[in-house]
Amino acid sequence: MLLAIDIGNTNIVIGCVEGEKILHELRLATDLVKTSDQYWMDLKGVLALYDLRAEEIEGVIISSVVPPVLNSLRTAVMKLTGRTPMVVGPGLKTGLNIAGGNPGQVGSDLVVAAVAALRDYPAPLIIIDMGTATTMMAVDASGTLLGGSICPGVKVSSEVLTTRTSQLPGISLEAPKHAIGRNTTECMQSGIMLGAACMIDGMVTRMEEELGMKATVIATGGISRFVLPMCRTQIHYDRDLLLKGLRILYEKNKR
Repeated sequence: MLLAIDIGNTNIVIGCVEGEKILHELRLATDLVKTSDQYWMDLKGVLALYDLRAEEIEGVIISSVVPPVLNSLRTAVMKLTGRTPMVVGPGLKTGLNIAGGNPGQVGSDLVVAAVAALRDYPAPLIIIDMGTATTMMAVDASGTLLGGSICPGVKVSSEVLTTRTSQLPGISLEAPKHAIGRNTTECMQSGIMLGAACMIDGMVTRMEEELGMKATVIATGGISRFVLPMCRTQIHYDRDLLLKGLRILYEKNKR
């Protein structure tokens, strides 16, 4: 069994993968102050939850955008399984062409998502990951990762708006009933949630203009499922895109 781990700014996604099937998936909160021993206890608890033994783990692959947590979690994995995890980064074979030829400047999560998307969807592609940040990456018809855009995520926008303004309350991230809000809460939901959907629609249109053709649009990330129903663009939601990409990269690079 493969243990696939994606360390994000907010959550750590852990997948137990057998062949091409994701048997189990769960999320832990990303915590910069946790020690390797604490993460070891977390991982041990994950295996116990699904009645798995450390001896069943044949390989581990990790992608991370949080270097301090990567170090702690990598040590925890070695303590628990006795195996050195594969880490997504420079030197790993991806099969992905990157414009400019410098993969070290592209986030590992973006590389992982692009690898999975290229296998499962026809290029050109626009890949959206909605988490702490909302990232949009464009892959042209030849399979080259061109670049993209990064903007604050929906939760970050909501938190900043609430903390920086004295009279705006915290709100639940729900789809608004109207574009024209009838009260403060509705106005904020319209601006944050519908605004995010409109941003995605507009960015997809502009990226397709630069690509010179229509693109297949794929979205992943926990916030996506709340925002995508408000989008007018046809978007494929793929919850497991990163875990699938990690499995592909592990298969490409295992000895």
